Amino acid sequence: MESEQIREFPAPAVAKGRSADRTPPSGGAASGRLHTRARAFWGLVTGRPLSLYATSVLRIGYGSLYLAFLLREFPHRHEIWGPGSPWTPALAEQLFDQTGWWSVLLLSDSPVYFELCYALALVACALFTLGWRTRVTAVLFAVVVTSFHARAIFMTDGGDNLVLLMALYLVFTACGRRWSLDARRKRIAADVPQRVGNSFTRELGTARVTLTTVMHNCAVFVIAVQVCFLYGSAGLYKVQGSFWGDGTALHYVLHLELFQPWPALSHFLDQYPLVIAAVGYLTVLTQVAFPFVLFGRLKYPVLVMLLSMHVGIAVFLGLPLFSGAMIIADAMFLPDRFYAALPHLGRRTALRFGVRLPVPRQGSGLGTVPPQGVRDHSSPSCSR
Repeated sequence: MESEQIREFPAPAVAKGRSADRTPPSGGAASGRLHTRARAFWGLVTGRPLSLYATSVLRIGYGSLYLAFLLREFPHRHEIWGPGSPWTPALAEQLFDQTGWWSVLLLSDSPVYFELCYALALVACALFTLGWRTRVTAVLFAVVVTSFHARAIFMTDGGDNLVLLMALYLVFTACGRRWSLDARRKRIAADVPQRVGNSFTRELGTARVTLTTVMHNCAVFVIAVQVCFLYGSAGLYKVQGSFWGDGTALHYVLHLELFQPWPALSHFLDQYPLVIAAVGYLTVLTQVAFPFVLFGRLKYPVLVMLLSMHVGIAVFLGLPLFSGAMIIADAMFLPDRFYAALPHLGRRTALRFGVRLPVPRQGSGLGTVPPQGVRDHSSPSCSR
């Protein structure tokens, strides 16, 4: 009888829905969401190269910075890296046996060989800055920076270390696809009809595009993490110091003769202790907070404060190489739409001053490589 009543009066549909809502999600649904997120992450890594303009800015910045560094030290090259340096090649080789470093400058102790290496280093930096055959010149630039860094490792500072790391990271990026001679050459080649290969060639092109994209995006991620670690660790180390806690750290720094390019300017700034204390506290706060504001609009005022801080370091403490290396690294966190808008902003600014600039046609000049095709993999746009 009870069974008949149950069959005659089934549970309401709403009750069924409510009871179903109370049931915990099955393992299949959870695994499905995990699979969806994994596919989305894989699509982000392999879909398209990220921050192409930013990596191009890093290429131009670090290439030109190291070129200016080598030109500035040209009169002192023999005392720093040459065979007649106080840090002799024999001492350098003994250190290399312990540290594992290597330098192409020590392959020969001939002065002629050193002069040839120095000239080739200048050429490699210039070509890397211009973006000519970037896939090859990026490797040459990394070899140049590593060799000169290792040859006089006791004369380097934090700026040299950062340039070395970035030179190695840029080898794995597609840093020649924007604002480069490679971009111009590939734009011209894209106007010429390309021969479509067989299926094997197309599959090989697909694998090449995917591998290049993955390597580029992973290198971009590593560069961003490196800069975050740099700022975060610097800020945390400052927090541990008593001089930064009481706001007197910059006061003592301004009185160091080693960091006084203009002593009168340092003494003038030291007359305002409240300003010095405020700048010190703001410096620590900005460095510690930097890794936590990257995914919001708050990063833009933080980047402006960091830019001001590094300009102050270059002017008041006489560390232009370090400041330049840090400013270039900060440019990594600006979106591509910012860099893409710069030519239009420059053209509008020129028009305000009455200067008429030619308007390039779409995709012309050194701006960009044509969009990376996935179907026609025989196109030269698959390369850097």
